[in-house]
Amino acid sequence: MSAWLFDLGNTRLKCAPLHADGRIGDAIALPHREEDIAAAMALHLPARIDVAYLASVAQQGLRVAVLDALAARCGRISIARTQPRFDELRIAYADPRKLGVDRFLALLGARARVRGAALVCGVGTALTIDLVDADGRHLGGRIAPSPTLMREALHARAPQLPETGGAYEDFASDTEDALVSGCDGAGVALIEHSLRVATDRLGQAPPVLLHGGGSDALARHLPNATEVATLVLEGLARWAWVETAA
Repeated sequence: MSAWLFDLGNTRLKCAPLHADGRIGDAIALPHREEDIAAAMALHLPARIDVAYLASVAQQGLRVAVLDALAARCGRISIARTQPRFDELRIAYADPRKLGVDRFLALLGARARVRGAALVCGVGTALTIDLVDADGRHLGGRIAPSPTLMREALHARAPQLPETGGAYEDFASDTEDALVSGCDGAGVALIEHSLRVATDRLGQAPPVLLHGGGSDALARHLPNATEVATLVLEGLARWAWVETAA
C-alpha cells in the first residue's frame, strides 16, 4: 500500500512518502498558489496513492485546492486534527482546536525523537514555541511574528525599509543589515528567554528543536539547537501510524 504525508503551510506544501515501518522517505517542498498547486503535485507525486495523510494550517481556498488534487489520485484521505491526548502527549490547551495542528504534530515528532522534555520552535509565518516535559505534558507555548513576517510588516508600513536582504551583525552599519539583525535577533532572543524559563521550570535545560522554513537563519545563532526540517511530517507519520493501528 502506498501512503504519503502532506504538511500544508502558508507558504509551502511539504510531502514525503510513508514507509510500512512508519519511517518517512525523502521530503520535498512545493511553493504553492491555488491556481497551480495541482500542476506542481502532478509533477512530483505518483499518479496513484492509496492513502494520503494531510495536516493543514493554510487558508480554506488553498486547502480545498490541495484536497481536490489529492482526491484525483488517492483512494483515501485522512486529515489530522489536534487532540487533547494522543499517544503519550497531553495538550495544555483547554480547547485543543485552538492549538494549530502543525504545533501538535511537531510536539508528536519531538516526542518520537527525544523521548523526554523538549522546547519545540517553529519558524514559519509565525514563530511558535512550545514546551513539553519528560512525561509528555505540554506545558504551553508562545506565538510571535516570525522574522520574515516582521520584515514584511515593516515594509508594508514603511516601503522605504527593504523587505529582504542584509547580513546579521551585532551592531549593523546600514539599514538592510540592521533590519535582518533586529528581526532575526528578536526571534533568537525570544527562544533564548523561553529556554531560560523552561530550564528553571524543569530543573534542567531541555533540548531545543527548530523546524519551519525560516529555522535556518535562527539556527546559526542558537548553537545548541537541533534543526529538524521534517519535524511536522515526523509527527504526522506517528499520528498516521497510531491511527492505522487503531
